[in-house]
Amino acid sequence: MKSIVAAKKKNSRRYGDNLWGDANSPYNRRSYRPGQHGQRKAKITDYGQQLIAKQKLKVYYGNISEKQFHKYYAEAIRRTGDSAENLVGLLESRLDNLVYKSKFASTVFAARQFVNHGHVTVNGKKVNIPSYMVKAGDVIEVREKSKKLACVLAAIESQTRDWPEYLEVDAKKLTAKYTFVPKFQDIPYAAVMEPNLVIEYYSR
Repeated sequence: MKSIVAAKKKNSRRYGDNLWGDANSPYNRRSYRPGQHGQRKAKITDYGQQLIAKQKLKVYYGNISEKQFHKYYAEAIRRTGDSAENLVGLLESRLDNLVYKSKFASTVFAARQFVNHGHVTVNGKKVNIPSYMVKAGDVIEVREKSKKLACVLAAIESQTRDWPEYLEVDAKKLTAKYTFVPKFQDIPYAAVMEPNLVIEYYSR
């Protein structure tokens, strides 16, 4: 599991940012891209910037598949209001992301596996679908039989990140209420994210 996560975190170097603000990120040691020509600086086209913005968001939320990510884009432009804001609101409402942001898991990848294995409930009902869309007011909870797992205790006690303001977390009961769907400015991205460029990418 550790090797899988480490390999995925190499994307931080690929896209030129420490995506999760991880102190152990490979990007902190070598900020250039991986590969033989990684240290070369090349001009990036508008299309290239849009592509990178899309890939960074996809990876940040757990390396979402292109098919699923495009569905989020389609839903974002279907809704009224700012499409970029709609997109990050949809992504942030994924159950695996909110499990990660609640600090019930140490990484978004671990959170996906945690949900898949049936360790989480939403409003008292077990949900094992990582992409499940949590609504404002819903309560996420680690199942009773899973609350003593070492990985959960280690994650909740971690001092490396704080809970976002749109989650009311009870660290003792291991519950988290999703109080509102955040706007872009509310989301504690460690790296520069540009959802507006993602909308432009798909709108070409």
